[in-house]
Amino acid sequence: MDYIVSGKYPLNGKLRVYGAKNAVLPILAGSILGGVVFLKNCPRLSDVSYTLEILRRLGCRVAESGDEIIINPAPANSWRLDAGPAGEMRSSVNFLGALIGRYGRAELPMPGGCRLGSRPIDLHIKAFREMGVEVDVSGGIIYAEGQPRGTDVHLDFPSVGATENVILAAVTAKGITTLSNAAREPEIADLCNFLSAMGARIHGAGTATVRIEGVPFLRGCEYSVMPDRIVAATYMCAAVAAGGEIEIENVIRPHLEAVADALRRCGAEIYFSSYGAAVRAPRVIHSPGIVRTEVYPGFPTDCQSQLMAVMACGRESGVVVENIFESRFKIVPELRRMGAEIRCQGPTAIVRGGSLHGCELKAEDLRGGAALVIAALGAEGESRISGTDYIARGYQDLAGELRSVGARISFQ
Repeated sequence: MDYIVSGKYPLNGKLRVYGAKNAVLPILAGSILGGVVFLKNCPRLSDVSYTLEILRRLGCRVAESGDEIIINPAPANSWRLDAGPAGEMRSSVNFLGALIGRYGRAELPMPGGCRLGSRPIDLHIKAFREMGVEVDVSGGIIYAEGQPRGTDVHLDFPSVGATENVILAAVTAKGITTLSNAAREPEIADLCNFLSAMGARIHGAGTATVRIEGVPFLRGCEYSVMPDRIVAATYMCAAVAAGGEIEIENVIRPHLEAVADALRRCGAEIYFSSYGAAVRAPRVIHSPGIVRTEVYPGFPTDCQSQLMAVMACGRESGVVVENIFESRFKIVPELRRMGAEIRCQGPTAIVRGGSLHGCELKAEDLRGGAALVIAALGAEGESRISGTDYIARGYQDLAGELRSVGARISFQ
């Protein structure tokens, strides 16, 4: 279903952020390690649906009601993932650590998801081998076997996925695992908090060094998923591009500081309070200067496309340097078609905004799709955006949420 977006309608009103995609997916994978899990604040996303289908195929009992999910992993009896839903998303790789932790073996297809260039699992494999697990990749299938044991693991790069996988395998391993150069994203701390609620012993969650004391078993728990900082940042960018003033409820300020700083340099007024954040768009969007994507707490790569869309709506030149994924400039040809001047060289894009005009657009990945919506909100005329299935992977009715604060978006 395509989005039809009419630009230049200011946004005004309140939006509430739901649970984080990047937190709930590894949490769902980790649910097979203990007893009955009752999760709250779960977003309704296609990637969540894929993950729940994986759990069902493994033998778990799953019940859904609104933003609540109940998982009973007791009936699960399989350590194999077939190529169906597991092949649709990158985060299916989290089941590697979870299955190893439960069964001491795992078999799953190489993960799918958005095409953002080379996203190897070499770091995962190296870490598991250091933990005593034999891993082989053949014919697009990952095979792993062996009971993980505690040891010292150092990641050559602070990969979010590798950090999550090591933690999932280590919580029930024999001995103590010390993971250094771990990723520090808030979603990892949320996973650790969830596992701790199940009885895991984890120290240093959300820091560069995580120490996990293996326990014989985990119990069930009740847990509420953290709010989605990328969704909140997307709302902030949408307000700056379209104009107007919005309030965003259920946000955690430290998670958004890097994005807020970049948008303030664009001229936006952003205030945080106990209830959330308020965003007031500038009359003229200025250049944020040079913005570099970095591991947390730096500017997130998952917000780079959205900020580029904001910059394209401005009148000045700015620079984006993408340091995480080499293929995250897929939005550039679409923005150029709208009238933006963008010059790319390697990981660097020089963006000169202009008077964007609506046109036919195609989303090529999740965050790029959301960014095209932002650009269309700030453009003159009407835009038609195809490929919106990508947007549904990480946004719970993005069009409906934005319509509730004044955006003109319809479906066709």
